[in-house]
Amino acid sequence: MDTIFAQATSRGKAGVAVIRVSGPEAIAAGQQIVGRLPDPRTCALRVLKGRDGPIDEALVLRFEANHSFTGEDVVEFQVHGSTAVITALLDELSRLPGLRMAEPGEFTRRALENERLDLTQIEGLADLIDAETEAQRRQALRVLSGSLGAKAESWRSDLIRSVALLEATIDFADEDVPVDVSPEVLDLLNRTQHGLLREVEGSKVAERIREGFEVAIVGAPNAGKSTLLNALAGREAAITSDIAGTTRDVIEVRMDLQGLPVTMLDTAGLRDSEDRIEQLGVARARERAMAADLRIFLLSEEPLDFDPLDGDIVVEGKADLTGRGVSGKTGEGIDYLVAQVTEILSNRASGAGTAIRARHRHSMTHALEALETARIEVESGAERSELAAEELWSAIRALDSLVGRVDVEMVLDEIFASFCLGK
Repeated sequence: MDTIFAQATSRGKAGVAVIRVSGPEAIAAGQQIVGRLPDPRTCALRVLKGRDGPIDEALVLRFEANHSFTGEDVVEFQVHGSTAVITALLDELSRLPGLRMAEPGEFTRRALENERLDLTQIEGLADLIDAETEAQRRQALRVLSGSLGAKAESWRSDLIRSVALLEATIDFADEDVPVDVSPEVLDLLNRTQHGLLREVEGSKVAERIREGFEVAIVGAPNAGKSTLLNALAGREAAITSDIAGTTRDVIEVRMDLQGLPVTMLDTAGLRDSEDRIEQLGVARARERAMAADLRIFLLSEEPLDFDPLDGDIVVEGKADLTGRGVSGKTGEGIDYLVAQVTEILSNRASGAGTAIRARHRHSMTHALEALETARIEVESGAERSELAAEELWSAIRALDSLVGRVDVEMVLDEIFASFCLGK
């Protein structure tokens, strides 16, 4: 492989910037820049030298192959984070033979190719970099630790055992095989299916943590929805007015509720209207409210023809006028409302699995479908063992695609394109 280099920290002026070099020529390149490198996995202060003189005084680290992030020889330079220093060092590295600038995500891709990380761990790393809330950080770190890959490997091991048992009956079909393998095979299938089903169910919640829960504020026109949204957001996110029907489109505000990522939706007031634009706004409000994870119904004197679902929050609005419920204007009842929302969403988040993406769910669902067909074939008798084994191999291939062993080139291109150059 080529030896690649890039800035691993964010662009722009900073106190420190990290320049990473990885590949077969990394050690030689480091020696060219600093002379004697420190011992592996130790740090030393060195003067970085260029063709036109010293570049900077920096900390230098060296990692040997199989003990680095990429699995290759790696040298890292922790330089002062000025644009001039970074540019000078990158220019110097580009002049060295066998070195080139890394492509987006190329360091992480090499970690996959060198089996330092599996594909689910890489997706966890991407989510950890993008994490905005505590729940997202914890979830991404759990995936990065390899928990989903470990589960997939356990399922795969059980399925390989099942295939071996079935293929033994195929190989000795003409002989008297005293042991009926179907009970053990069915037991292995039951265990694998149970684990997969639990993970598929948990993936729906995990995906909401990754992307954010949606909470829709629903009510009649002029019920105080926009004022409540502004109070929750702590800013004027929506226009408020005494004129009914001011909100025509769905207004979204992203916020962090005790570590949970939540998008609050201010929807158009629900009523019949002759105004074509308002009709569209009401239709969109109903659609987004039904798709949301939770709805807050603000009651007013005007009745609604839209009923709450189980688990929704129903509260009176404009407590500043009635003395009951919640008021976005005075803040009355806001803390209690936020606590209700947080409790409901936290309870749902507690059921999150380690599968965090639609791709994960698709692979596991495909495996489940193959396992169900395999079960039918096993229960049909030993003469169907060959068909059962083929379905099990299909399930194994689905699990292999989950962790990045097969059929993932297009997925890899999409995932690594989202990484920056230094990752």
